[in-house]
Amino acid sequence: MVSDKDRQVIRECAKKWMELAALPAMEERKRAWTAVHDLKMERPVIMVETSPIEGFITQDELRCENEYLRAVERNMRRTIKHCEQVGDDIVIEPYYRIAWTVDDGYFGVPVETKPGLTSNGETSLGYSFNFPIQTPEDFSKLQKRTFKVDRVTTEKNKTFLEEVMGDILPVKVGNFDPFLVNPGDDEWAGLFFFGLTWQIFRFIGNDHLLYWVYDEPDTIHKLMRYTLDERMRFFRYLEEEKLLVPNTDTQMAGPRFYGYVSDLPSPDYEGEVTLKDLWAWPESQEGTNYSPEMFGEFVLPYLAEASAQFGLTYYGCCEPVDDRFEMIAQAIPNLRAVSISGWADFALMGEKLGKNYVYSRKPTPAFISADHPDWDLAKLDMKKTYEGTKKCNIEILVRDLYTVNGDIGRLKKWVDMTKSIFRM
Repeated sequence: MVSDKDRQVIRECAKKWMELAALPAMEERKRAWTAVHDLKMERPVIMVETSPIEGFITQDELRCENEYLRAVERNMRRTIKHCEQVGDDIVIEPYYRIAWTVDDGYFGVPVETKPGLTSNGETSLGYSFNFPIQTPEDFSKLQKRTFKVDRVTTEKNKTFLEEVMGDILPVKVGNFDPFLVNPGDDEWAGLFFFGLTWQIFRFIGNDHLLYWVYDEPDTIHKLMRYTLDERMRFFRYLEEEKLLVPNTDTQMAGPRFYGYVSDLPSPDYEGEVTLKDLWAWPESQEGTNYSPEMFGEFVLPYLAEASAQFGLTYYGCCEPVDDRFEMIAQAIPNLRAVSISGWADFALMGEKLGKNYVYSRKPTPAFISADHPDWDLAKLDMKKTYEGTKKCNIEILVRDLYTVNGDIGRLKKWVDMTKSIFRM
């Protein structure tokens, strides 16, 4: 059951969504994103991640009482506000996507998140884990997971949304959201995130992740093999159950990365999507403190093995890759885009990537965050990027921006500043 009020709220949002999706700018932006990912850049593209920004959409702005529709409303209002107020290259497709409801199983040990606390006892953004694997012997506790797709719930959600707004905004189902918090707001759908060291950190903690490469190298290899096999078993499950759709639209093909590209689906695609038709996202932020040699021994072979199962890959997140890029590029031939964070040498990576890869720049969010943004540093950050990327296919993706102190307008100010630097 849905109230007339909730129905009207969603239908109003759906009409606005379709109105924006029909703008000529959307087709131009899709061409621009595709050109960058095809390594034939016409102009740089810019995207600001707005979903984690505190207060971008407030609870007071949401009017739906139905829990599922309230999550859909949040997604729609955030997308609409983003499109109307930020000024970047957001694309709105003329459909609403939800992910399959999938249970990705149990590792055999409880991996429990422990929220952090501020000095005054409030919950902070930080968090930790219980790290259930404390000794090499504990590895034996890990088990093969059992996966299950809930087709009934997924179909009910799709039918429910179609009955509310399907005559205005079509509803599509596809892929899986690995970080789903609110069903209905499936913004991470299409993200084939490997997260091998990400997961192992959650098993053993950072101290063991660093020390065991010396003290228990066989255990690290066993953990990497186990985690890789479990990831690939899950991805193959999604493939075998025919839950996949190409992540070559506004889905999260990488960290706030649109998947628009001409090279996917694969040349032999005949309508049934396989992993070869998709983008994947290998990275190893937790391996930053490994030397290139240790990274090459303990991490890269496993990332390369998984990457080979996909069509294209987007490598990295926050970790700098200046000292190991050549190793990565050689091990992962289908590498297309590389994340360049604030810890990277912008000019050096510009030389290394050239026209052969996408230079996916992640600006330093702290410069425009907190109480008082430092516009001089923000401008210098982008000027250095511009100078280092004149021969590159560049996209600029703002991530991990959690607060703007209620000043949403500074997002557009940053976008306009960046466009002026890049002469857009």
